Amino acid sequence: MKAEDIKIISVIGSGLMGCGIAQVFASKNYNVHLYNRPHPDDVKGEFLAKRLESIRSILTTMAQRGLGSESEIDSIMGRIKPTTSLDEATSDAQFIIENVAEDLELKQKVFQDLDQRCPLETILATNTSVMSPTDVAAKSRHRERILATHWWNPAYMIPLVEVVKGKDTSDEVMEATYNLMENAGKHPIKVLKDVPGFVCNRLQHALAREAVSIVERGIADAATVDDAIKKGFGIRLPALGPLEGTDMVGLDMLLAIQNYVLKHLEDSHDASPLLKEKVGKGELGIKTGRGFYTWTAEKAQKRRKEFLDYLFDWALREKGKTT
Repeated sequence: MKAEDIKIISVIGSGLMGCGIAQVFASKNYNVHLYNRPHPDDVKGEFLAKRLESIRSILTTMAQRGLGSESEIDSIMGRIKPTTSLDEATSDAQFIIENVAEDLELKQKVFQDLDQRCPLETILATNTSVMSPTDVAAKSRHRERILATHWWNPAYMIPLVEVVKGKDTSDEVMEATYNLMENAGKHPIKVLKDVPGFVCNRLQHALAREAVSIVERGIADAATVDDAIKKGFGIRLPALGPLEGTDMVGLDMLLAIQNYVLKHLEDSHDASPLLKEKVGKGELGIKTGRGFYTWTAEKAQKRRKEFLDYLFDWALREKGKTT
């Protein structure tokens, strides 16, 4: 299967990520089956209808911000076919992407089922942030066609998709999936070894570990740590990655700094005691009103809007570079 042969996408799971992924593909003229397993309390099929309303609302907001056209929305929505029938969702799809809960046993069952019911040329992808595609595929027979594609939230705004090679994933499936992500307007990267956290979460959690440690050790409070990143080196990261920056200042400088500072950085292989303490007290962040910060409903809503506005502004700047 080559990327140009893929015309029909099946998205298994219509949660936040599944809907975002369906929107991305439909916006690039792919026909999309959006599947959600039937629920006994949803006799009128209202769940999927509400999901479609959510996608339409996002498309409308994006069009109003200059990231699309309102005249295209009906066509995009017309390419998304909601269904509670797995047979309908998978019978004619050339690429299937799963978005169920991050539960290994559940994912293994889903892929075992998909592997048995789908034609051999159909590519099967798991959308997971940390789970090994090798482990997900372990109970399937045709493991060469199974891999991971890690999308970032919100899927319709963040360009990066990690395309992760499982132990048995074929080179052809990797290449076709990478090209498909490009054709869908994403910025894919190839992760050639199946390691926990892939690339992005390894980098992200290395930073998070040090950030939590600085607060735990009383070096600075949470707001100061965030400001240090947002108002400091974080500003240059979109334009100058850490390895590019290192080449600019010189590897000898990096070596000298690391020889001095690495021994002082957090290198624990266990989660922070402060983090465990907060979770134990029910301080889970926005969902409980307190984490590293105190959150009211109004403050959380305002911060989420500011973040989405930032993404819209960023996308408009990127669009301006290519027009």
